Amino acid sequence: MLDASPEVFLLVTGLLLLATVLAGTLSSRFGVPALIGFLALGMLAGSDGPGGIGFADYQAAQTIGVACLIFILFSGGLDTPWKAVRPVLPPALVLATLGVLISTAVVTVAAVLLLDFSILQGFLLGGVIASTDAAAVFAVLRTQETKLREDVLSLIELESGSNDPMAIFLVGAALALIAAPATPLLSFLPEFALQMILGALFGAGAGYAFTVILKRARLRQGGLFLVVSVAAALLAFGLAGSLGGSGFLAAYLAEVVAGNRDYPNRRQVSQFQDGLAWLAQVVMFLTLGLLVFPHQLPAVALDGLAITAVLMLIARPLSVFVSLAPFRAFDWRAKLFISWAGLRGAVPIVLATFGIVAGVENAQTMFNIVFFVVLASSIIQGPTIGIAARRLGIDGRGPPGPHQAAKTEDAAA
Repeated sequence: MLDASPEVFLLVTGLLLLATVLAGTLSSRFGVPALIGFLALGMLAGSDGPGGIGFADYQAAQTIGVACLIFILFSGGLDTPWKAVRPVLPPALVLATLGVLISTAVVTVAAVLLLDFSILQGFLLGGVIASTDAAAVFAVLRTQETKLREDVLSLIELESGSNDPMAIFLVGAALALIAAPATPLLSFLPEFALQMILGALFGAGAGYAFTVILKRARLRQGGLFLVVSVAAALLAFGLAGSLGGSGFLAAYLAEVVAGNRDYPNRRQVSQFQDGLAWLAQVVMFLTLGLLVFPHQLPAVALDGLAITAVLMLIARPLSVFVSLAPFRAFDWRAKLFISWAGLRGAVPIVLATFGIVAGVENAQTMFNIVFFVVLASSIIQGPTIGIAARRLGIDGRGPPGPHQAAKTEDAAA
């Protein structure tokens, strides 16, 4: 395909994008996240499928994935109202850091015991699949017409938007330890603190500057507002990343700050960013689907199912119950639902390419296992999220949690 004429290349690209959207829509009707349809079409279009498109450039896929994640996080932050975020900020941050660390530790042990991985290879696998994907959860809930309690919904959204930097840091630490096993673990703590602090500062600064520019520039052409929003996302990520901060955290926080300030053409910018985020998801999942060779998946099916079971039934619930133990606003029902709603999405698959690019032993097997885990998690958990919400009383029809009960009492007073 890459050797075809520009006309043929663009024609095939357009057809693939359209077919991917249709495949995602079809999968959503069955309560399965749209990413399954996106990935499935990518696999069908790949060298093992009828499409026959040969694509095995993991470096290019990694670059595409990172670029797409910037706009997905940026758009997610735009729709995050501070009034909803503020009450759940402490538990969400604990879950996005300590929770990710606990999940990584559990999967590390499981990989060593079940897959015969080394400790560092298990650590890498654990970090790769530690982060969750709120977009997949929300898409399923919308399809199943399920409305969650406000506090639970806000926690899931904020945790998902802020746990990617922690997972990316752990993956980077694992790769550094694999390259230099004698590196002291404590030496990573200052680096982590620096990444989070700089990411937060540059993200907040970029979000504030974005709104100031739109207010004072007095742009006459409406389309230029959209250009500025794209520039803000890229600048937030690029500035933070180039200076040692977390670019993904900066991209997310930039739009959280901007989304809670007034600026001209706000509605149009929000709609544009939402569309851009969907395009980014389609491109990213399609690209990642092209990387997978379906004939290799049966060989890792048992390993993938074992890690999926550990992740869903042990790692995620343990991380949620431990992280949220100090916060009484979430009872055991809410914690159980949050545990089950920890769907995996594109980030683990993108992170799995890091090991291949770095030349880590068993990296290709790890990539296939991660891909299998994402598929299995989405297929098993996706269709049952609405049922779990109703059974546990988290869909708004059950008894309110302590946080909501307090709000109701205050309103009555």
